[in-house]
Amino acid sequence: MAKLLNVGGGPVPVPAEYRDWDVDLLDIDLDVHPDIWMDARALTTLEPGQYDAVYCSHNMEHYYEHEVAQVLWGFYHILTASGFADIRVPDAMAVMQAVITSGLELDSVLYTAPVGKIRVCDVLWGWQKQIAKSEQPYYGHKFGFSRNTLGRALRAAHFEHILIGSGGYEIRAMAYKRKPKEKQSG
Repeated sequence: MAKLLNVGGGPVPVPAEYRDWDVDLLDIDLDVHPDIWMDARALTTLEPGQYDAVYCSHNMEHYYEHEVAQVLWGFYHILTASGFADIRVPDAMAVMQAVITSGLELDSVLYTAPVGKIRVCDVLWGWQKQIAKSEQPYYGHKFGFSRNTLGRALRAAHFEHILIGSGGYEIRAMAYKRKPKEKQSG
């Protein structure tokens, strides 16, 4: 069975495409009952090459720019030779575009998510309700991404094949350690 490491996923389930995978949750928050309790900046201390994929949704923005490289190196370290990272981050450029074109304020509602109204400031600096409720500084956002900044960071971490798309104030990257081989038709 394929192994997936869900980095910083907390109580949010992984997407349906990973439903049949063996999933380990890595999180710094003990309240979410992680399988691995650690900071993602320490991933290189784990055994190398033990996961087929890493899923990291809305976690990379919680690190300063210089720490992003450390986390991505950790992803690369724990992935098998044919492994990949599925990364999702807020699209800071799309948010800035919406602020300018729609005349939004920093506390204006940008969109509504299943958890409620998400304001511009929530995307830029972290979901303020969660930060206030938890009183944990690690829920704050420390860096913002565009497609280009995420792509450069992934290339610097030596991912060989990177696909990046965006929409709905989110960027999604699929970063492979090695370029996937074409599927052979039988």
